[in-house]
Amino acid sequence: MITLHGFSASNYYNKVKLVLLEKAIPFEEKLQWLDGSPELAARSPLGKIPFIEASGQTLCESQVIIDYLESAYPQQPLLPKDPLAAAKQRELIQFIELHLELVARELYAEAFFGGKVSDETKEKAQRLLKRNAEAFGRLAKFSPHVGGAEFTLADCVAYVHLPLVSMASKAIYGEDVLAAYPVKDYLKLLGERASVQRVAADRKENTIAMQKWRAERKAAG
Repeated sequence: MITLHGFSASNYYNKVKLVLLEKAIPFEEKLQWLDGSPELAARSPLGKIPFIEASGQTLCESQVIIDYLESAYPQQPLLPKDPLAAAKQRELIQFIELHLELVARELYAEAFFGGKVSDETKEKAQRLLKRNAEAFGRLAKFSPHVGGAEFTLADCVAYVHLPLVSMASKAIYGEDVLAAYPVKDYLKLLGERASVQRVAADRKENTIAMQKWRAERKAAG
């Protein structure tokens, strides 16, 4: 049995959770906040989530985890058999995470958590997001899935990241950098999947718990 550690408000946690659900891999979840504890660092060297326990070992980094799951559980594959076609899906994954989500992440403190981001950071992120969104449009298919006709690992990634990129850019700049693409229709399509419905429900519930946990830690100093 695989144990998935982390919390359901995290997009990277939900990326792994979606893969587990889509591949029908038995797993259990264990709540792990980013508490900076020695116990967390012992299992995830940078104190990050998600990480999994499998066969008596721990494994961190979400992309490493889903690549492991795809290899170790070949039933219900989420990548094409053809190596080049599979690489094209991984290309999309890499692009979404490095050139969209990671850039937009610089804005999250102000967009979602009541913090403040410097004007310099906002301007730099805006330039990059505008350029990278245009490039993403040249890679994405939306036919009907992000990488083509079939649901793949790239959809597990796109589902958890693209809404955050849209919301963050709209909150900071007043416009969605992905507005030129059919992201809303795409997300509506994915929302028909049982796996996505479960992830969405758990995320909503856990976000409330996370806000409470943050408030308690802040009050405790």
